[in-house]
Amino acid sequence: MRVNEPRLLIVGLGLIGGSLAAALRSGGFRGAIHACDPDPGEIARGIEMGLIDGGDTELAAVIEGASLVVLAVPVLAMRSVMGELARLIDRAAPDVVITDVGSTKATIRDCAREAFGCVPPRLVLGHPIAGSEKSGVAAANPELYLRHKVILTPEPDTDPVALSRVRALWEACGAEVLEMDVVRHDQVLARTSHLPHLLAFSLVDTLARQDERLEIFRYAAGGFRDFTRIAGSDPVMWRDIFVANREAVLASLDDFEAGLVRIRQAIEHGDSDAMLATFDRARHARHYFESLLNKTSYQAEYQMQQQGKLRYRVASGGTVTGRIRVPGDKSISHRSIMLGALAEGVTEVKGFLEGEDSLATLQAFREMGVAIEGPHQGRVTIHGVGMHGLKAPSGPLYVGNAGTAMRLFAGLLAGQAFDTELTGDTSLTKRPMGRVADPLRLMGAVIDTAEGGRPPLHIHGGRALKGITYDMPMASAQVKSCLLLAGLYAEGETRVREPAPTRDHTERMLAGFGYEVHREGDTCWLQGGGRLTAAPIDVPSDISSATFFLVAAAITPGADLVLEHVGINPTRIGVINILRLMGADLRLENEREVGGEPVADLHIRHAPLKGIDIPLDQVPLAIDEFPALFIAAANAEGVTRLRGAEELRVKESDRLQAMADGLAAIGVEHTLVADGIDIVGGGKAEGPNYGGGRIDSLEDHRIAMSFAIAALRAGDEIIIDDCANVATSFPGFIELARKVGLVLEEEAAEEGA
Repeated sequence: MRVNEPRLLIVGLGLIGGSLAAALRSGGFRGAIHACDPDPGEIARGIEMGLIDGGDTELAAVIEGASLVVLAVPVLAMRSVMGELARLIDRAAPDVVITDVGSTKATIRDCAREAFGCVPPRLVLGHPIAGSEKSGVAAANPELYLRHKVILTPEPDTDPVALSRVRALWEACGAEVLEMDVVRHDQVLARTSHLPHLLAFSLVDTLARQDERLEIFRYAAGGFRDFTRIAGSDPVMWRDIFVANREAVLASLDDFEAGLVRIRQAIEHGDSDAMLATFDRARHARHYFESLLNKTSYQAEYQMQQQGKLRYRVASGGTVTGRIRVPGDKSISHRSIMLGALAEGVTEVKGFLEGEDSLATLQAFREMGVAIEGPHQGRVTIHGVGMHGLKAPSGPLYVGNAGTAMRLFAGLLAGQAFDTELTGDTSLTKRPMGRVADPLRLMGAVIDTAEGGRPPLHIHGGRALKGITYDMPMASAQVKSCLLLAGLYAEGETRVREPAPTRDHTERMLAGFGYEVHREGDTCWLQGGGRLTAAPIDVPSDISSATFFLVAAAITPGADLVLEHVGINPTRIGVINILRLMGADLRLENEREVGGEPVADLHIRHAPLKGIDIPLDQVPLAIDEFPALFIAAANAEGVTRLRGAEELRVKESDRLQAMADGLAAIGVEHTLVADGIDIVGGGKAEGPNYGGGRIDSLEDHRIAMSFAIAALRAGDEIIIDDCANVATSFPGFIELARKVGLVLEEEAAEEGA
């Protein structure tokens, strides 16, 4: 970003002003930079360091022709500096723009009004979120603002050209520029910057005044040094900030003191659950803070995953052999947290899927006051609070890309006494939520959605719910589960009839927690007002994740693969049934039941596949597995026809269209229809059945993984763009793919590439 300012004037040549000059100089700024500072030594050092072209201790000597003035003086000095600037402003350039770097904006805005009679349209108040315990121009650092945020707080009548010039100034220093109103800025900074500094100053001062202070400081560990580092900051500057932003600082201090009282009471009463809830919530909030700061996924803070735009490059050919265990079932992982939180007692979970969606559900319950230990190597311990023990979260509950979480949460939260807002990432905000909001409204819930029935969902608490009988217009386990969870809180009986069988994890797990659920034919029902009792859960491996490797083995000559401990719930085995109908050599071994869920080891060997008309009754049982099944169809002999799968249009992507586009890219003949697709398989016993190519996964993990396994029978490599989401839904996919014999590399892709 080029800054086209002929003459920049920095008033106050300390660390902040000096670093601004240094950053501009290192970026090739061609204009003149002058400075004003009461210390002539600072001016001399700035000139000697090559940061400024000249300067003076008097503003009148350097204001002439200035096109942009940056006020980098202490907050309490701003009144006199603004007053002097107002008297001299006519000597600056006619279109001069003024900005500042203060960390409290309301006080500086008041100074401007006092000095100029109003807030000048070409005054753009700003605050770089960067600093150091060092001070003075000698500490100037050209990288101080690199990848840091700068908050601008324009007024409604701020000149847009002036705003863009100030934005260009900071972007030229490598900063990310944001906008915020003045009041909000001061509130946020009071909590995130001013309060921590206040606490650090207070703690160090308290310990320094004790008789044994030398012993205390001698044996202080790294944690003490890390926490109190900011107490080495300029005391005059911070005194000024606390005075200027007094009301917001006091409000944040009140909140902190209230939290301290809660912790003190928990320690006094030996309330270990309350302590654990606070500490664990804080620990994971810290992870979330790091993910925001580093622009990584929340999950990456646990698993140190590579982030950003990722591309898969999969070589053609390969083998598929061995024994593997894929991660835990996502649907069951979600429900284990939800029901464990509402149960009475402690629920131990094994095999929990540590993926982004499941972690978002886990964090949401932490924010509603539930103490949760883990996850650690798939183990989670949930200290249940009972059906009515959840507490109002302090803000919106963010569920990332988890459509299951949002729809199930809608039912669960409709029965709470408090209001909540459910939000998610950009992909989730495009997905329809009217399918759960409408029947919940029939039960008496009050739910607001965005245009088109899409997220965010605003759920108004304290509503008396009544049980209903509901005929679902579509086969959806998420809708059924949502209504059953709402039915727990409803008066009377809640009955749900489904037009075709859907996964029944919710009914099975409710029964496992001691809550009676009835089923007859296509209808299930329960009575509201019961209670849940904690029970252990061993999460089976996810059959949806196993599907990619089942298809990989089914299409690869010589393949012999065992997938261990896979859930074979009758409502989820559509993929097994369909592959068998296509001729796959697939056997279930070591069948057993774990925690109410049937599991087995799936043993699959390569066998020639043939195209089939997929039975309509199998479509709901395999809805998430069709992207991989399309690859099986591309390697079968003859045509595979799918109908009745319009639900694929409203997944993370339009999966029918996305898969059709990908099949076209590698040369597979197909015909796309509104609710399905016809795929003409290559059918060769050996060698490639199609070519290579480049695939846009549309950030849909199932599209990416499907075309990764397609490379096993491709004539050339397959390159797949936008694959970062694979790690969030299927941790370890790349390692398992390589283990069984795929030749797959991941590489960083440039943004926009």
